[in-house]
Amino acid sequence: MSRSLMTITLDVNGSSHTVEVDTRATLLDVLRERLALTGTKRGCDRGQCGACTVVLDGRRAVSCLALAVAHDGARVTTIEGLADGERLHPLQQAFVDHDALQCGYCTPGQICSAAGMLEEARAGWPSAVTADLAAAGPVELDEDEIRERMSGNLCRCGAYANIVPAIASVAAER
Repeated sequence: MSRSLMTITLDVNGSSHTVEVDTRATLLDVLRERLALTGTKRGCDRGQCGACTVVLDGRRAVSCLALAVAHDGARVTTIEGLADGERLHPLQQAFVDHDALQCGYCTPGQICSAAGMLEEARAGWPSAVTADLAAAGPVELDEDEIRERMSGNLCRCGAYANIVPAIASVAAER
């Protein structure tokens, strides 16, 4: 059986990476196995848990369902790329401050998803619970909005009681 290989370039966390990948490899596989960025977690491998969420070209995406070859030239931000050197991203700091993690396995995906969600709300994208779908401008992120928008990220430990306030604290600052 022959494998099909393709050379792709990804901008990951601000650095360009050119790698030869199997055409069946997911973005998650490339991040973890080829680029040694193990902060992005393999959870269900079916796009249902959100543990592998990254920010892909400015939008959150579950990397276990994204074929790497389909994203040649893409800009990817993983949990490792959110911090500014030693200074944590505001969401990372809020998760620490609000004790919004227990085992921590889902935390990278939760934080990357929250980062993408904040941008979606800032851009005015409504959710299923947004009161005024025709309103222009940013969507106010109350607890219902946050819960709805983060519903694709599961936490087996049940840290939701602290995850929502952590995200809300960052949303309020913006």
